[in-house]
Amino acid sequence: MDRILTKQIYIFFCVLFLLMAPCSISAQKKEISAAEDLLKKNKDIEKVQKSMESLLKDSNNLGNTKIHALLFESLQKQYLQGNEKLYLKQNYDTTALFNIARQLFIRGEIIDSLESRPNKKGKMKIKYRKDNSQFLNMIRPNLFNAGIFYIRKNDYRQAYDFFNIYIECANHPLFREYKYPHRDKKLPNAAYWAVYSSFKQNDIRGTLRHAYWALQDTAHNAFMLQYLAETYRLEHDSLRYFKSLKEGFEKYPTFPFFFPRLVEYYVNTEHQDSAMIVVNKALSINPNDQMYRFTKSTLMLNMNKYNECISICDSLITENDSLAGAYYNAGLAYFDQAVKLDKKNQINSKNKTKMFDLYRKSMPYLQKFQALRPEDKTKWALPLYTIYLKLNMGREFDEIDQILRDN
Repeated sequence: MDRILTKQIYIFFCVLFLLMAPCSISAQKKEISAAEDLLKKNKDIEKVQKSMESLLKDSNNLGNTKIHALLFESLQKQYLQGNEKLYLKQNYDTTALFNIARQLFIRGEIIDSLESRPNKKGKMKIKYRKDNSQFLNMIRPNLFNAGIFYIRKNDYRQAYDFFNIYIECANHPLFREYKYPHRDKKLPNAAYWAVYSSFKQNDIRGTLRHAYWALQDTAHNAFMLQYLAETYRLEHDSLRYFKSLKEGFEKYPTFPFFFPRLVEYYVNTEHQDSAMIVVNKALSINPNDQMYRFTKSTLMLNMNKYNECISICDSLITENDSLAGAYYNAGLAYFDQAVKLDKKNQINSKNKTKMFDLYRKSMPYLQKFQALRPEDKTKWALPLYTIYLKLNMGREFDEIDQILRDN
């Protein structure tokens, strides 16, 4: 009984659908006809837009080129009206014009994609491409302008959207005759701003998407390499991170981003000699730069070249007596030598005297570092504890011992 009832219900709905289908098709045709009439009369253009958008909510209509074309035409007329108002300096929302432009490119590319599908006979009927591409090519600079507008507003999501559409035109058959990859001089700059917008959003995929073109924007090449390096670091791609740093430093050795990170990379991977090559190259360009010299003193300390380290640090302190790192490096250079002597199983009186002398020389540097950086207890507390202990400085030792206990 249930099976018979189910079958009857199924037949009922099938019949109902067949009866309603002609009505639906007829209503759709009337709506399309009304839209065409309004567009010819240039009346109620926004009404046409809403009508066609409503039809496209039905998935069965998504492949209907005519509906898309009428929607495109309604947007086109709105764009021209808005552009005229702006030209005449009448009141009109610039962002509304940008939004219509964006919709026009999206709709134009959909129409072209639909027309490019071969029919049952394997043929394509290209009707709208020429007119649409001419119009879109004419207004395409406004996509770039919109992107810059939103960059200035710090609205990076919107900015990326416009730059992305601008760039992707170079890959779409709709614009093939314009040969954007060869003729559009703004393409690399648009790509750079697209990368910048993505980078600001921490969007790894977006940052890398237009990297090829962006790297050809010579005006921003250093920044571009920085964004790529940071992105590769976030991706934990250490090889490409290193390559970006290396290329960046080789091309732009004075650009502040690459030098410290490339040196840090070499140090972390235990390539001290390579780090020193980077430092010496930087110093050959600017031998008086305090950061380069301080970095060299750190490398000298790590390579146990204590005298060279101390010499550099003393010269830095002479120039800038508040440079905390220079005091720390020089203090450690003396301290490490003392500790090495202290660790020997048998130490003669001469070396013992030398050891105490090294501790004494280390002490004022580390005390000054403590005064300049009291918050960096992990750096100065233990060395000073050892120095005060070895030099039998009771009061100072008790003070430092209490500091260590409190932590």
